[in-house]
Amino acid sequence: MIKKEPHIDRSDMIYCALCQDAPCDQACENLDPSALLRSIWFKNGLSAAGRLPEVNPCINCSSPCESACVRSGQVPIKDLVTRLYDQVKPECDIPTPTDEDRLRCNMCGIPLENPFLLSSSVVASTYDMCARAFEAGWAGVCFKTICSLDIHEASPRFSAITGSDRSIIGFKNIEQLSDHSVEENMAVFRKLKENYPDKFILASIMGQNEEEWGELAGLCEKNGADAVELNFSCPNMMDEGLGSDIGQVPELVERFTAAAKRGCSIPVLAKLTPNVASMSPAAEAAKRGGADGIAAINTIKSITGVDIDTYVAAPDVHGRSALGGYSGNAVKPIALRFISELGLNPELKELHISGMGGIETWQDALEFILLGAGTVQVTTAVMQYGYRIIDDLKAGLNLYLTEKRFKNVTEAIGLGLSTLSETTEALERDTILYPQFVRERCIGCGRCVISCSDGGHQAIRLDKNRKPIMDGSKCVGCHLCVLVCPGLAIVPGKKRITRR
Repeated sequence: MIKKEPHIDRSDMIYCALCQDAPCDQACENLDPSALLRSIWFKNGLSAAGRLPEVNPCINCSSPCESACVRSGQVPIKDLVTRLYDQVKPECDIPTPTDEDRLRCNMCGIPLENPFLLSSSVVASTYDMCARAFEAGWAGVCFKTICSLDIHEASPRFSAITGSDRSIIGFKNIEQLSDHSVEENMAVFRKLKENYPDKFILASIMGQNEEEWGELAGLCEKNGADAVELNFSCPNMMDEGLGSDIGQVPELVERFTAAAKRGCSIPVLAKLTPNVASMSPAAEAAKRGGADGIAAINTIKSITGVDIDTYVAAPDVHGRSALGGYSGNAVKPIALRFISELGLNPELKELHISGMGGIETWQDALEFILLGAGTVQVTTAVMQYGYRIIDDLKAGLNLYLTEKRFKNVTEAIGLGLSTLSETTEALERDTILYPQFVRERCIGCGRCVISCSDGGHQAIRLDKNRKPIMDGSKCVGCHLCVLVCPGLAIVPGKKRITRR
C-alpha cells in the first residue's frame, strides 16, 4: 500500500540543484539520475523505484554522475539510487501503471486528460509557454488575466521566504494582469486551440464594469476558450473596485458573474479571494449569478519581510514597497481550509471546485481533491521547478489511485469531508494517544526533551545513553515531540489510553 511517509527524505539530497539538462544524466549510461532525484524531491519515490531496471547498475559503478554534478561530491546519487532499490522497490506492491486513464476527469462537464492545470499567472501568459506546458503533459492552462487596463509592472516584483536549502517556502508577488492587449491574447487562444484542440483553455478575465465583463467573456469563447474564470481576487490592483475588492463584496460578485454569463455560453468559474473571514457568502453569490464553479484560493495579502538597514519591505522598488500576494507551500493549510469550507457547504454542492494554493507534490494535490476539488491549479511550484513537475504529479497520483483501486480520480473527490468539522466541538476528548519511540532511529539530540520541557508538559527525559524516556503520568498526548524530532524517531502510538 502507499506509505504515508516518503521512503527517502528530501533532506538526504539537500544539495541537489535539480538542474536543467543535468550533467549527471550526461555522465550516466544506464539511468536518468536527475529524474529519479526529482521524484524523491517531490515525494514520488515509489513511482521512481517502480520504473528502475531489475538489476541495480550502480553496484559496480565508479559514480561518474557524482563527479559530473555541478556540486561535485555533495549529492550522494549512487547511494540514493541504491536506497531506491533496497528500501523502496521491495515495497512496490503493484507494477507502475502504463496508462493514465484513471486521471481522466472533467471541469464543468468538459473532459480533461488529468486534473492538473496551470493557474492564471506568468506561467501561462504566452503561446510558447502554454504550448510547452501542454507538451509536458499539463491538461490545461488558466491563461493570465486578460483585461483592457494599461498594465505596467514594477521591478523587482517578487520576494520569498526560503528554507535552509534555499527552496521557496512562501512567495510574494506584486504582479498584476496580462500586459498584452486583448487582441494579442485572443490570437494566442486561436493558435493554441488550433494546435492543441484536446487541451483545456480556461480564460481568466477582469472587467471594469458589467458591460466589459460580458464582452470579455464573449470574446474568449469566440476565440477558443473552453471556460472563463472571473478574477475577483487579485490583491495587487492599483485602482479601487477591482480584483480582491470585488471578491469581498458578495453583491458585486453576483452582479459581475451574471454579466459574464450573459456574455457567453461556456462554463464560468468565479475565482475568489482568501482575504475574507468566510468564502461562502461570495461563493453563494457567484452561484446566484449563474457560476458553474468556484476557483480558490488566490494569493493572500502579505509582507514577507523588512530590510533592517533600509527599513523598506520586500521587494524594494526604488525605496518603496506595498502589500502583495502570498503563495507557495506555506499557504496550503489556508487554501485547504477554504476548499473544505466550500466542500462542506450544501448550497454549493452542484458547483465544480478548482483548488489551488501551495501545491507542489501529488500528495498536496490529492489533499485538495479529498476536500472537494475536482481539478487543481499550480503556479508557484512551476515558477521554482518548471513545467517538468507534471511528471511526478501525474505518476504519483496515478500510482496511488491504482493501489487504492479507484476507477478514476473523480471517485476521490470529497472523501475527506465526512471526517472534518469546522469547529473542535465534535472531537473526542476522553483518551490519550501516547507517542511511540523508535529507538533505533534516535540520534540522541534531546530536542524532544527541550520542546516537552519548555513547550509541553515535562514528560520526557534522556537516559544515560541519551535515549528518551516518557513519564506516562505527565504526558497528555499533544505530539509536539513527534513534530520536532529531526530523526523521525517519534511516531504516534497504536493504543489509546483512557484519560485519568
